[in-house]
Amino acid sequence: MKTSTLCALSLFAASAAFAGGPQTISLWPEGVPGLRADAAEEKIVNNRVVGVHFPSLTVYPAPAGKACGTAVIFCPGGGYVRLAIGEGGGPETRFLNEAGVAVFVLKYRMVEYGHPAPLRDVLRAVRLVRSRAAEFGVKPDRIGVLGESAGGHLAACAATMWEAPEGRTGAVLDAVSARPDFAVLVYPVVTFTGPFVHKGSREALLGKEASPEMMEKLSPEKRVTRETPPIFLVATMADKSVPLENSLALFQALRAAGVPSELHIYSQGPHGDSLDPKYGPTALWPRRCLEWMRFNGWLPAGG
Repeated sequence: MKTSTLCALSLFAASAAFAGGPQTISLWPEGVPGLRADAAEEKIVNNRVVGVHFPSLTVYPAPAGKACGTAVIFCPGGGYVRLAIGEGGGPETRFLNEAGVAVFVLKYRMVEYGHPAPLRDVLRAVRLVRSRAAEFGVKPDRIGVLGESAGGHLAACAATMWEAPEGRTGAVLDAVSARPDFAVLVYPVVTFTGPFVHKGSREALLGKEASPEMMEKLSPEKRVTRETPPIFLVATMADKSVPLENSLALFQALRAAGVPSELHIYSQGPHGDSLDPKYGPTALWPRRCLEWMRFNGWLPAGG
């Protein structure tokens, strides 16, 4: 039997295994590293998830017959104090699923823990999905991250800090590569220094008395190397929360390092609301993203 046929059967079997709908799996079944003694169940406040102590992945497999083997770990935004996860994983999950991409929505620890807990959670997510790729019906060399706002900062950290010592916990899975194969960042928080910093995200992650050294360390634009995976960036001039200079700084660093990436800047669309058709071309960024993924081989040609 041809390899392509075996691959197709594997993807079909994995999709069938999750046919009952999304499933949630624990990120740290052996025990959450550094779990607070007063840890309580997470809550929903104003349609936002708060108080995450037990990180998880909610798996949204691609529809049967559409699965292409690509996976995306979605890091929702919320300033490192809450998670803005839309119904059914949100529109991000829906457009990726429709394109045949399996989506893993990440619930990561935030202000209650600070750095390095969120970094550990996202890197653990990459390692977990990669180590169980066959089970999920995805390919271990086609695992990306998508993040919005502060989730974009976390995804950018995954793309630039996958080998950071503080991202490891001594677990067996630490031996699995945590490097994403690509990243999609939408109106992301990037820099933790200078006049364009999103102070709320920085304070939630590092505290109000963060040292200049930690601010530099958690600024992804300062950590780009030639090994950084390709990145697709989206920002708008109308964003009053996270200045588009965050995306510009990261793109300049990517260009200087020779990392093949794309930057899309639009005039319309406030922070956190880029998909409303009234914003014209801004609402079409998912199409541009899928084109980029297809061009780079993470989606099949001709889709």
